[in-house]
Amino acid sequence: MGEGALEDYLETLGALPEGARQRAEDEALEATRGRLWVPNPGPQTEAYFSEADELLYGGEPGGGKTDLLVGLSLTEHQKSLVLRRTNKEAEKLVERYKEVVGHTNGLNEQRGTWRMPGRLIDIGGCQLESDKQKRKGVPHDLKGFDELPDFSRTQYEFIINWNRSTNPAQRCRVIATANPPTTPEGVWVVERWGPWLDPRHPHPALSGELRWFLRTEDGQEIDVEGRGPFEVGGEMVDAKSRTFIRSRLKDNPDLARTNYASTLNAAGAEMRALAAGDFESALTDAPHQAIPTDWVRAAQDRWTERPPEGIPMCAMAVDASGGGKDPMVLAMRYDGWYAQLVSVPAIEIPVHRAGKHCAGIIVSHRKNQAVVIIDLGGGYGNATFETLVDNEIEVRAYKGAEKTNRRTSSKQLGFTNTRTAAHWSLREALDPAQEGGSPIFLPPSRLLLADLTAPTIELTPRGLQLEPKEKLVERLGRSTNEGDAVVMAWFHGPTYITDGAIWQQQRAARNRRRTQNPQVLMGRHRAARR
Repeated sequence: MGEGALEDYLETLGALPEGARQRAEDEALEATRGRLWVPNPGPQTEAYFSEADELLYGGEPGGGKTDLLVGLSLTEHQKSLVLRRTNKEAEKLVERYKEVVGHTNGLNEQRGTWRMPGRLIDIGGCQLESDKQKRKGVPHDLKGFDELPDFSRTQYEFIINWNRSTNPAQRCRVIATANPPTTPEGVWVVERWGPWLDPRHPHPALSGELRWFLRTEDGQEIDVEGRGPFEVGGEMVDAKSRTFIRSRLKDNPDLARTNYASTLNAAGAEMRALAAGDFESALTDAPHQAIPTDWVRAAQDRWTERPPEGIPMCAMAVDASGGGKDPMVLAMRYDGWYAQLVSVPAIEIPVHRAGKHCAGIIVSHRKNQAVVIIDLGGGYGNATFETLVDNEIEVRAYKGAEKTNRRTSSKQLGFTNTRTAAHWSLREALDPAQEGGSPIFLPPSRLLLADLTAPTIELTPRGLQLEPKEKLVERLGRSTNEGDAVVMAWFHGPTYITDGAIWQQQRAARNRRRTQNPQVLMGRHRAARR
């Protein structure tokens, strides 16, 4: 039953005479008397009966998110896994189960398992990125994630691979709950459920609407019409359905009658965004965040489809692929304006001739003899770098771990390495308080927003030091390819400050040649005669 149908039903129930309404309520109580848990009318019931293979349920705090997972595992599934990110938070899950069940028979708190007649529930945490390996190969017909933005994308996508059952009559599904992410690490959730959560998505979806997704042979996810089957790599496979259902505090009678909403709204801007279920504006800066979130958002808000007139492509940065899962990313900069980033999946790069192949892609996108910057830190870009050098293309090596003599614009602080200096340079360029405002225009990519705002920075005796790349990758569960490419593109190559006068002279010369062109003059003459 959908949310609208439920509301119609409740409205009809409320209009009944008192005696008839009481009889209807008594019948409902009798019908559910033997059930451990019953969903609240509204979004929670809609989520309970949703046909989606993969459901995200959330929005406002207090909408009954955790209880949805608890209730489904106790009433609809034979073998369930219900996770929180930390082990400490998982202990709270166990306490909620105790409250609902009313006893501890079959509970093994040490192992995090609860055995009941016909059911097995695994309850636990996934505190470290590597903890996902503990769930490898363990099937569950319900995979549940409470507060999904706390998990990394790789943890989630790895664990749900074993959402299955040997019982053909048992339904299998993935249910995740979420408040709006408040840190860049959780932005991937908004990306995965883009049709429902991203206000700029080209094909928005309604709450509860099913969409179908399929993983192609090269690992890319695409949306398709219906379940299929579809041919992928010579095999016929079914697509998976996905949806998002927005939870609301007012639909949870246990909290709606309390002062919980007032408490949230009195707690500051972050909690007000959470209270509104606002997936767009709930992000807040982490302590010691290197680049403020609002600065990146402002740069994306002022982005335009085309670069400023008369500004050439100044630099192209290449975050090279190592032939694994990470793509090769190209960031092309026209002074402070960045084109849409180009991402080449690793599977499309032939390992035996990666240098020539990648060099060809770079040349096909390069304009105006732009400087090419290639990340050589991991050694993946060496062959591409050498190929470009052999073809006399201006290319510079970027090695983030190398020492640098650069200093902050105030000249007061130095940097422990080039990577820190490069990020700080972009931070200074994004600063809206500078004279004339920030010159940076960034394309609207949520992944880029997450990449640029994820790293933290600290002041050491040797100068400013950015969070080490390996630590950042471990924390996020992925590499920050888009952000790294954008940072590198700003760190090298000309800008309007250094070359603006030359560009103006070149533009004036082009205009003079255009006006002296006989064909242009003839066109003007004919126009005058008309």
